[in-house]
Amino acid sequence: MNRNGVIYNTGAVFSGLGWKERTRPRLDPRVADRELQIIRDDLHCNAVRVSGTNIGRLTTVTEQALRLGLEVWLSPFLFNRGVPETVRYLAKAARAAEPLRRQWPGRMVFVAGQEATLLMRGILPGATIQKRMAGMAGMVKEGGVSQHADALNAFLGQAGAAVRKVFGGEISYASLSFEPVDWSPFDIIGVDHYRDARVKDRYAQMLRPLLAHGKPVVVTEFGMRTYRGADTSGALGFGIRDNASQALHQLPLVGRFTRPRLKEGDWQRDEDLQARELTETLAILQAEGADGAFVCEFVAPEATYSDEARYDLDMNAMSLVKSYAGAHGSTYPDMTWEPKKSFQAVADFYASYQPLPEHTR
Repeated sequence: MNRNGVIYNTGAVFSGLGWKERTRPRLDPRVADRELQIIRDDLHCNAVRVSGTNIGRLTTVTEQALRLGLEVWLSPFLFNRGVPETVRYLAKAARAAEPLRRQWPGRMVFVAGQEATLLMRGILPGATIQKRMAGMAGMVKEGGVSQHADALNAFLGQAGAAVRKVFGGEISYASLSFEPVDWSPFDIIGVDHYRDARVKDRYAQMLRPLLAHGKPVVVTEFGMRTYRGADTSGALGFGIRDNASQALHQLPLVGRFTRPRLKEGDWQRDEDLQARELTETLAILQAEGADGAFVCEFVAPEATYSDEARYDLDMNAMSLVKSYAGAHGSTYPDMTWEPKKSFQAVADFYASYQPLPEHTR
């Protein structure tokens, strides 16, 4: 593969019922710079997908990554907004990114949207992601969401055109595997492609129609959670966190008395499972001829580790490191996290499969 990548989340904003969840409320640029160095030197990545909602954070981290020699896939994320607002937001982010692209030509890809059928209003019926998911499940069983292809591709056409007006580099879109995307506006095909028991026997087969387009295909997102049975539980997409406790924790005053926890169940950590599933998936993508892949994700600071299984939010995390609340790790004493087994497994894989030289791409 040409692109050995990982996702670096600068902080996404999700709106719920009267509350907002920020996946990374605080981001110290010095910490980000150190983490990006580790991503380059120890995880052996040559690319990073910089994701998040705040455009200022996105451009700051993008510049840091570019200075370190990493290729950046800039992925602005706006949750549950309509088409016009989303297009304006993407264009604003692309305009902010253009000076960096000019300074580091050939080193940036702009991701003009992600999983729009599910994460954006205006493609499927439903004002909330829960309603869209309920409708989408039936559509997929009946053969897909092709009846909404026109709406999806109209949005992608608008988004691509708006981005190209202000951004001179390559662009992509991070699709769902079943979205009926017209790839003509994009330079690189992107797909968020997860592998669990429901698709394990046809995971590679699902990728082949995209490879047949003749454009580079990059798996823009894949991962595995860190609990026993995560690959077969059916909860890979949305996890095992108790969302009610998380919502209460976000509220003023009362939040300090509510500790986020996992759903009821006999959950057990399984770092070996996560490591094995990630490297098996990478080997499949390498064999199938994918141009690159981005593991989800490097760090999830809010999903803190605990010795008490019920409060071990890291079990629900796909991150390659486990985060501590008020403590530092031993491998990197300046960081408030410790690598999981998956970190070393991915690092070994990336070190073994070096990307092709630039002139052969």
